Amino acid sequence: MSENNPAGVTSLARQIVQELVPYASARSSMSGGAVWLNANENALAPSYQLDGTFNRYPSCQPKAVINGYATYAGVNPEQVLVSRGADEGIELLIRSFCEPKQDSITICPPTYGMYAISAESNQTMVDKVLLVNNEQLDLAGIFATSPKLVFICSPNNPTGDLIPREQIIAVLEHFAGKALVVVDEAYIEFAPEASVVNLLSQYPHLVILRTLSKAFGLAGLRCGFTLASVDVINALKKMIAPYPIAEPVAQIAAQALSNAGIAQMQQSVATINQLRDAFISFAKTQSGIQKVWPSNANYVLLQVENAADCVSALIKSDILIRNQSSQLGLSEVVRVSVGTADEMQRLQQAMQQYFSNSSDNESQIKRVNG
Repeated sequence: MSENNPAGVTSLARQIVQELVPYASARSSMSGGAVWLNANENALAPSYQLDGTFNRYPSCQPKAVINGYATYAGVNPEQVLVSRGADEGIELLIRSFCEPKQDSITICPPTYGMYAISAESNQTMVDKVLLVNNEQLDLAGIFATSPKLVFICSPNNPTGDLIPREQIIAVLEHFAGKALVVVDEAYIEFAPEASVVNLLSQYPHLVILRTLSKAFGLAGLRCGFTLASVDVINALKKMIAPYPIAEPVAQIAAQALSNAGIAQMQQSVATINQLRDAFISFAKTQSGIQKVWPSNANYVLLQVENAADCVSALIKSDILIRNQSSQLGLSEVVRVSVGTADEMQRLQQAMQQYFSNSSDNESQIKRVNG
């Protein structure tokens, strides 16, 4: 083989890298469009100012950000780790607590895809225990596994359901002294009463993931948080990069966690929740939508006759939504992120037209077939 042949370089990669199917984010798998309703972003974007020069390395765990989030979440600063999005928190947990080729994690599909991707890249086995009716934990199935980490997403992505608090407590009780129970609360600001943060003092093996990407409207910042016992946080600090948070990120995050920033976020959440509920009411009137999931987040999951066709039709109207049909336990579903009032009105008009045309085509086929 020629020394200049790229295939020779590719073959040098670890076997797991050659075989791994990477996570297909909304931004990497779809492009174009004028209305982006496919990535669960907050379209009501805040605006912040940067101050200072950036010739010095930043703090690994900037105090203003740590203290701000600790106050906001109602925990001690020692219980907070800030990272490059909650995604890095997931990876750090697996790298810190799972021995490659030996340990496993348990996840509950349909759910967020990065739990499995991060585990597989760390050569950690993944036990998948499907949700019951896409909304509740299969406790018997979970208890039959022997993981180092159990991941529970609530509100769950992509269904929008809240996992019952009593079920999370049951999992915590069962795995005490055996495994960490990781509750992903990326969307908790849309249903703050459902947070289990007040259980941290009772269960030292509870870990909570949070982010500024959703309700705070800072997806481009890549700033997430892990809330846990001091022992867990200290273990993660041994594995985290020396400078995980860039200085501009730290400055903006601190502003977002100020009283004014939190008030702005809460107003944004109230607006999004209203727009979401209005869209759910609309979706229930469309004959082409077979099921509308109740949502406690900034997105709505819909079951349609042909998910791929629905997504393609909306792309022609410059609107991007997400096909989630590849998720275990789901079939022919699309996830719609809540945008601005104008974007939601444009989406509803496009959907109404699409489902009307689909209904007309179906009627014509029936007449032809007699």
